[in-house]
Amino acid sequence: ARAAVRDAGRALGLPYDFCDKTAKAIPMFSSIEEALLEAKDFKDLYASSPDAKKLIDSAKRLEGVARHASMHACGVVITKEPVTEYTPLQRIIGKSEGTVTQYSSSTKSSFVEKIGLLKMDFLGLKNLTIIQNTLRIVRKIKNLEINIDDIPLDDAKTYKLLQKAETTGVFQLESSGMKRYLKQLKPGVFEDIIAMVALYRPGPMDWIPDFVSRKHGQKSIQYLHPKLKPILEKTYGVAVYQEQIMQIARDLAGFSLGEADVLRKAMGKKIFVLIQEQKQKFVDGCIQQGIDQKVAEKIFAFIEPFAGYGFNRSHAACYALIGYQTAYLKAHFPAAFMAALLTSDQDNIDRVAIEVSECREMSIEVLPPHINESFEEFAVIVDADNKKERIRFGLNAIKNVGHTVAQEIMEERKRSGKYQNLTDFIERVATKDLNKKSLEALAKVGALEGMGERNQLIFSMENILSYSRNFQELKKSKQTSLFGEATNFLPEITLSQSEPANPKQRLSWEKELLGLYISDHPTKEYQAYFRHVATPMKEIDAAFVGRPVNIGGVISSIHKIFLKNQKTMLFVMVEDMSAKMELIVFPKLLEATADFWQEDKIILASGKISDKDGEFKLLCDSAKAVTLEELEKFRRIEMTQKKNGQPAANSSSVSIITLSLPQGATKETLTHLSQFFDGCVKGETKIYLEISRSKMETPYRLQYSLELADAIKKIVPEGQIKIA
Repeated sequence: ARAAVRDAGRALGLPYDFCDKTAKAIPMFSSIEEALLEAKDFKDLYASSPDAKKLIDSAKRLEGVARHASMHACGVVITKEPVTEYTPLQRIIGKSEGTVTQYSSSTKSSFVEKIGLLKMDFLGLKNLTIIQNTLRIVRKIKNLEINIDDIPLDDAKTYKLLQKAETTGVFQLESSGMKRYLKQLKPGVFEDIIAMVALYRPGPMDWIPDFVSRKHGQKSIQYLHPKLKPILEKTYGVAVYQEQIMQIARDLAGFSLGEADVLRKAMGKKIFVLIQEQKQKFVDGCIQQGIDQKVAEKIFAFIEPFAGYGFNRSHAACYALIGYQTAYLKAHFPAAFMAALLTSDQDNIDRVAIEVSECREMSIEVLPPHINESFEEFAVIVDADNKKERIRFGLNAIKNVGHTVAQEIMEERKRSGKYQNLTDFIERVATKDLNKKSLEALAKVGALEGMGERNQLIFSMENILSYSRNFQELKKSKQTSLFGEATNFLPEITLSQSEPANPKQRLSWEKELLGLYISDHPTKEYQAYFRHVATPMKEIDAAFVGRPVNIGGVISSIHKIFLKNQKTMLFVMVEDMSAKMELIVFPKLLEATADFWQEDKIILASGKISDKDGEFKLLCDSAKAVTLEELEKFRRIEMTQKKNGQPAANSSSVSIITLSLPQGATKETLTHLSQFFDGCVKGETKIYLEISRSKMETPYRLQYSLELADAIKKIVPEGQIKIA
């Protein structure tokens, strides 16, 4: 109805705002006739405005009419005879071209299925390409042929990776929430992975804690009837799949598979009248099978909520298999897998940054691109001496270089070997696309390392380009010696003297041209400090939503938004060595800190985590610059502590803090402590309370730091605090 109003308004030439306002007055999922009866604003608009009346009357005639033809993303109709024997066809021309059935295949009115045709969805997954590329790299660097269909499904190394939730890049299992549940579940069999794929969706997700508790024996598994055990045993008594609902209907109520599918559809689509019919049929069937009526009703009530969101087991198994295969490759061939993953995501800078960070976590070195080692895509480089595997950035990933230049550099190296020096490189790479812009990009990211210092190459660019022009002209003139050999009368390229690029400049160039920092990171020297005062961004998940947290990193970009009330707010991207996160700086804070927000500044920000739009963001309350002076002060304190035998500020050895409170400790003291701990950064240090020689563990797990210890001393006297 809303679309009909907007389309009619566009055809009538009415103002967009007016049409939009009229459309929005129709309640969602209502028809125009229903809105005229039930929606007061819509009814008043129709009665009071001639333009609105004309618009709505015109829209009535469009409502329910097929608006346009489109092609299903992956649906394919399969027929025994030529398709034209069954359905009219038409051509789709535009962004997606092809031949389609004129009969619809939509869920509500699938005429394709109603006339008995088979529609199959063939889904394209980039993960299959990642698997294929990983196997190609393994074949090349290890001379090892792997048939992915023959890998064992009980591989200990793979399950260890899954239990630790080291699943970045693993199909279906890499979200922060999924990682949290994997750590709890500790999957040990393939069935666990299938179940997690099916359960990790809105609705069934509520059953994951129950599923985990039952798997680990923390909650007993009970069945309403013995016949349920063989059906639900593999999923610990939780009905996870549609097939389980159908099997219950068949084995307990005597339904045929066709009848069981009707029950599944009725529940899945919440068709109330049909559900009531099926309930009576189910209960009657159970009674005929010798099951008590009350038990039968309980069983129906038990399966009804599951049927509403039950996942197709065969679909979950297929996805789980690809997830397991990617986990297997990551566990056994980490460098090859990560190189294939990076290649797949090379056009998505945010993903590349996450994956490079993951490589560092896995102790896989990611090297900047280089003309003598890089290919067009990310590649695994094997050290000849110690067989250590490293990943080299692909030439295609460098902004301003271009596919043609990258391909020519690689092909020429294959033909005639590595480039010996800068002169050799300029003479051999003949493409006209190797211009000032592409040469500067190669120099700035370190791809010409060993042929000249980065800044020196930039300062000498005119000399290099002049040599290139002269050499190409000389080559064209076909000057030859008496023996018919090409002669080069040009001297070697000379580089101008210049100051070497400082680390900050090199990182700035890498960020500009590769989209991320490769050779180093601006926050590297601040890591110990940030571990002391902030939570690493990659550790922030759903458990942090709505809670105060500190994050530290470098400002990589700033986006300014002007509000209707003439005020301004900022969306600031901050990144540490593990991940990046957007900070939302509201007008009030911005007014107080207007000159503070600058790119490349190292900051510590505080606020609450929001997951609006499915992405974690920090609603910023305050922020401060982290200066080198503050960093030095922190290092001096840390050094002093180590000399005195105290735990280091970022030490993981601090596992317990015990607070000894006097017997007469007031309720206010306990409330104060509780409120204080609620606002602290979460970590591994346990907090115990000791009152009158009675010691008890609190639910708090905090990140130990000097500030934490000092803040506790302001609430509890120092002599009553034990740190172990």
